[in-house]
Amino acid sequence: MPTVRDDHRRPRVRATFWLLDAPQSLKAQSRRMPDGTGLGWFSLGDEPVRDRAPIAAYQNADFASHARNVVSHTFVSHVRYASGTPVSVHNAHPFDMNDRLFAHNGVVKGMDVLDTWLTDVDKALLEGDTDSERVFAYVTAEIRRRGDTTAGLVAAIRRIAAELPVYSLNLLLAEACRLWALRYPAQNELWVLTPRLGGFRHLRSPHEPGSLNVSGPNGDGRHTAPAYVIASERMDDDPGWRLLEPGELLVVDGLKATSVFPFAPPAHPLTEADLSASEAASQSQSG
Repeated sequence: MPTVRDDHRRPRVRATFWLLDAPQSLKAQSRRMPDGTGLGWFSLGDEPVRDRAPIAAYQNADFASHARNVVSHTFVSHVRYASGTPVSVHNAHPFDMNDRLFAHNGVVKGMDVLDTWLTDVDKALLEGDTDSERVFAYVTAEIRRRGDTTAGLVAAIRRIAAELPVYSLNLLLAEACRLWALRYPAQNELWVLTPRLGGFRHLRSPHEPGSLNVSGPNGDGRHTAPAYVIASERMDDDPGWRLLEPGELLVVDGLKATSVFPFAPPAHPLTEADLSASEAASQSQSG
């Protein structure tokens, strides 16, 4: 859609409150999850933009500056607790493929098998080493094959759940106009705060551990513009936070949100006893 129409329908705001000032802001969470910081948003031309670093958000001057100054209708932000792959900028979320942003919280094993599902074109999109990015590459491939984001996402997660060992596959997928949030199955929480008034969308994401947010034009919190906030833990004491159901896929389009439950339980579920020490530690830090 043309930028002017998008801006008219979806006001551009700052993410300051959720990123820096909320009781459980990403800056605060990064003291528990210090292995990487990422902030993604959509430009005036609705192209995804990212700034990532392999350091904690509370130590990152660029993160604080972007949180105070960047304006967008959608933000995806993440703080990382490494689950075994190296601490590097390429392993920090969110990931960006084909004009979409992606964050994941959880553990999926069998990446050698998943790699066989990817073509050389799919693998060319990979920059890092995480299971999260490989899951995103496969989701991206299925979206391309099916020509529809929801259909491609559902098909990809169904195959992963049927054929690979899964501990948790909580994820957030964002386009310029829509977003998808999945809690699957039940090991890790995923919360949504819905807008009370009409107008705008707020986000927050998951991942290895992760998050996402937005706030008003003056950086004074969510009350300046109605928005959806999706987060791996409640970020303040607002009673409006709702825990997504296990298996719930929330699709947000503007101020309209729809929940569907298209997934069977994982065929090869993992328990905490199946995880390495670093994987278990990363999951214990997620919301």
